[in-house]
Amino acid sequence: MTSIRRRILFRLVAAAMAIHLCPVTARATETETKAVSPVETDATSHSGLEMRALTEEARQYCVNVRDVAADARYAWQKSTLEALDKRLAERIADLEAKRAEYEAWLKKRQDFLAAARDDVVAIYAKMRPEAAAGQLTSLDDEMAAAVLARLNARASSAILNEMDPARASQLATTLAGMTELSAKGDTP
Repeated sequence: MTSIRRRILFRLVAAAMAIHLCPVTARATETETKAVSPVETDATSHSGLEMRALTEEARQYCVNVRDVAADARYAWQKSTLEALDKRLAERIADLEAKRAEYEAWLKKRQDFLAAARDDVVAIYAKMRPEAAAGQLTSLDDEMAAAVLARLNARASSAILNEMDPARASQLATTLAGMTELSAKGDTP
């Protein structure tokens, strides 16, 4: 990251020098020209000519570097935009994968709830809690949890109360797993 910052800083300094150096040297030349006295000796005239030549060289350098600096800035901006575009595409792909995972989980959950058909749930809802508990104990965990999930809370709690505590705990865990996202995606 530091090398990128160094490159950015170098390019900014080069661009700033190219933009700001030329007008400053041109203004400095104008003020120096005005400051020179009408009576010039050979020594002052010679240094004035050297100064004008140096100023002209600096101006020419600025003109020559301006296009190169602009090209370098555009190339840097293009590469930065391409890198950002690549990161954005990767992030979009990650989000699409997560969305697909959530859709699969939702489908699995809906299938789980659909396993307990309405007619079966209605039968268990009309049974006494102790009889329903005996019947649900003989079912597999997923089917029993699906039936309990479709029953109202009062009937479910009465049935769980009549069950063996270990089996009731197992079914409650399955019910809780049905409503939470698992990290593995194994539980609906």
